[in-house]
Amino acid sequence: MNSKCILCGRKLPDRPLISFDNMPESAQSLPTEHQLESDKGITLNLYQCLGCGLVQFDCEPVSYYKDVIRSVGYSKTMLNLRKRQYEHLINDYILEGKKILEVGCARGEYLEILSEYPVDVYGIENNFEYVQIAKQKGLKVENIFADNDNVHIPNGPFDAFLCFNFLEHQPKPVDMIRCIYNNLSDEGVGIITVPSLDYILKNAGYYEFIRDHIAYYSYDSLRILLEGNGFEVAEQEIINGDTISVVVKKRKSVDLSEIEESMTTINSELLHLVEDLNGSGKTVSIWGASHQAFTVSSILDLGKYISYFIDSAEFKQGKYSPASHIPIISPENAMVNPTDAVIVMAPGYAKEISEIIKDRFPKGTVVAVLTERNLKIMKD
Repeated sequence: MNSKCILCGRKLPDRPLISFDNMPESAQSLPTEHQLESDKGITLNLYQCLGCGLVQFDCEPVSYYKDVIRSVGYSKTMLNLRKRQYEHLINDYILEGKKILEVGCARGEYLEILSEYPVDVYGIENNFEYVQIAKQKGLKVENIFADNDNVHIPNGPFDAFLCFNFLEHQPKPVDMIRCIYNNLSDEGVGIITVPSLDYILKNAGYYEFIRDHIAYYSYDSLRILLEGNGFEVAEQEIINGDTISVVVKKRKSVDLSEIEESMTTINSELLHLVEDLNGSGKTVSIWGASHQAFTVSSILDLGKYISYFIDSAEFKQGKYSPASHIPIISPENAMVNPTDAVIVMAPGYAKEISEIIKDRFPKGTVVAVLTERNLKIMKD
């Protein structure tokens, strides 16, 4: 039994939502006549996580949960649905000529349909026999299961992926989603479908529950899984009346290129200034014992250049800056023992502090102000 949520890891409630007695042990391992006597029903307890809201059984998954078993792969309804999905994804997300991976492709039933389009088609499947059947059809399929984020899928990174009614079988859905994420290009997109919990609730369809489907996703819980592991949900819809279908995009990483450029500029200008001032025999202080100043002074190891910090907050005075260990004194003490130069690192108060230095510090005191992107030397 699994006492924790398979999505967020939170302990499941003490009491289930409902218990189903004498349930089939699986939907696929059908007993033969000789096995009827030993084939017994089981009790399944259904829970809802109080954290992420995922509805799930607390049992172990069926033995074949890694395999994709399709009994309606060639139905006309499914054929038309897949074509509509493929055409939308390829046309709207500009995937012509790009590489598309199906995660859990069974014998390649849906890959055959996808191969009719101008894209480069790949698949992965855990069942070795299914992989051989797919390869005999000329499909590029690997015997791989996406069970952790370290799995490397050959021929990647892929520009798009497909995952049809597979996540609901997985006892570790987070690991599967992270694996998919890691094998996509930066602009990667994909389609994911799962049975709809809302459909079951709307129709009071207790007969929709089966051990094979260890998890029952709503829009909300599916979004928590996807958005918590690097994806954005771009589109969502109900297909065939009973299935959630979402189009996802790989979330873009925050662009820190300007931060790096700013850091290089500020650090270079600041280090050059304090080295020049010390080199000409001048002393330097920093006004503003703020987190910004602590960061800069620590990264640049300014303790060997700076005499002290100036700050009007009494609780900081008499202490030292973290990591750089520069003493912190009051403005009054700084006026008694002034430095030749003061670097102002107090966002929002720079103008006021500069005026104080101009009015109350010795004439000729060099004043430099740290702005958002560089160091500005103030002129009289």
